[in-house]
Amino acid sequence: MGDVLYIILAGLVGLGAGAALAGVFIKNKHKQLEEETRDKVKSMLREAEISAESMKKDKILEAKEKYLKLKSEFDDEMSKKKNIIITNENKVKQREQQVAKELEQVKRKEAELDSKKENLNAQLHAVQVKKDELDKVTNQRIADLEKIAGLTREEARDQLITMLTEEAQTKASSQIKDILDEAKLSATKQAKKIVLDTIQRTATEHAVENCVSVFNIDSDDIKGKIIGREGRNIRALESATGVEIVVDDTPEAIIISGFDPVRREIARLSLHRLVQDGRIHPARIEEVVAKTEKNIEEEIVEIGERTCIDLGVHGLHPELIKMVGRMRFRSSYGQNLLQHSREVAKLSSTMAAEMGLNAKLAKRAGLLHDIGKVWPEEQELPHAILGMELAKRYKEHPEVCNAIGAHHDEIEMTSMISPIVQASDAISGSRPGARREIMDSYIKRLKELEELALGFDGVNKCFAMQAGRELRVLVDAENVDDQTAGKLSFDISQKIEKEMQYPGQIKITVIREMRAVNYAR
Repeated sequence: MGDVLYIILAGLVGLGAGAALAGVFIKNKHKQLEEETRDKVKSMLREAEISAESMKKDKILEAKEKYLKLKSEFDDEMSKKKNIIITNENKVKQREQQVAKELEQVKRKEAELDSKKENLNAQLHAVQVKKDELDKVTNQRIADLEKIAGLTREEARDQLITMLTEEAQTKASSQIKDILDEAKLSATKQAKKIVLDTIQRTATEHAVENCVSVFNIDSDDIKGKIIGREGRNIRALESATGVEIVVDDTPEAIIISGFDPVRREIARLSLHRLVQDGRIHPARIEEVVAKTEKNIEEEIVEIGERTCIDLGVHGLHPELIKMVGRMRFRSSYGQNLLQHSREVAKLSSTMAAEMGLNAKLAKRAGLLHDIGKVWPEEQELPHAILGMELAKRYKEHPEVCNAIGAHHDEIEMTSMISPIVQASDAISGSRPGARREIMDSYIKRLKELEELALGFDGVNKCFAMQAGRELRVLVDAENVDDQTAGKLSFDISQKIEKEMQYPGQIKITVIREMRAVNYAR
């Protein structure tokens, strides 16, 4: 405070002298502060050295104590492990002694077994000696008998077998012929009666299904909305439904073309809702198509349930009910598949009842015989085999499964229901007006199929059967043996696959007939 007053007074005395005095004073003060700072730094350094030395000694002591503690723990651990090793060695010695005792027992038992084995070998040798003596006596007696009879044992046996076989074949052939003749007369009459009665009791519609649907509109102005700007609406609709929308000059109509009837129906209903709503743009189209698909699925289930109730078929798995409903939107050669399956179910039930068989099982098999055609996933199996696998998956009766798989002869029939379903399927599909196909192309395809098989060596005649699903080839028995017949069937099937286009599959049957003719004079 005094220094400050001094500076102020000096300022009052004179500006020049005061400034000089102030500079001298400040310089002296600065030196004094530097000396004090040096003293403080030196003092701090000495204290730091003393503190560091003390900390160093403490750390060394702490490290020594930790070392001693770890050494003590290590010694204890080693002592424990040493005790464990000693204990284990004692156990091993005890086990070795026990094993040695067991080995001695095994050796004693082996010695006993060797003794028994020697006794058995001696007994077997005695038995073999007796057997050899007996065989020698038996052979001597057989030789004496052969010498007396003038025939060997094999010759006598062969003569006896031949004589008995010829006699049995003669009697069996006579009885079989009589039974077959009688059975044919009665079976043919009965079969014709059952089939005629069944057909007469069936009344069905004619084929009306096709591959296009017509959507009627009130005005041609709506076509522009459906097409949209640069065709974006119609492209969105085709992409969402999977069908082809044909908008041409046809007045007040739009054509929906597609092989899948379910997709065509979804497209038709979606167009109807879009036209009624008036808002037609890609986002709205996708929304309406999604709702329509859901409604169609519900309708399919409802159709399947209603069909099962109408026919009295109960206990079907929900997936099978859904496939029955999908038949409503599927056709085969123009014939509606659900209507066809209903016909087959009724025909099968009628035939089974006339023959005294299980009519309910027959009706069930008739309804499900074509479910393989409506399975949504692509499969390489024939529809009959696929339908049988689906029926097995959903726990259907074995006779129903066999009838489904055998109705086109892909597998062997194992129950009486199978031929009934096959016959009912043929009746429903072959009646006049049941199916539509262009006659010229149909006949041309059958002729090409027959001509292809006739081009092979050794083929005498060829017939396309079952609407082209089977090819029967008659070959010359003198030029074609059994092995060649099998190879010929394979070669024809391979050539058909390469050169022809056909629906489903074609069964090639090669028939080699051998005739033996004699005359009684």
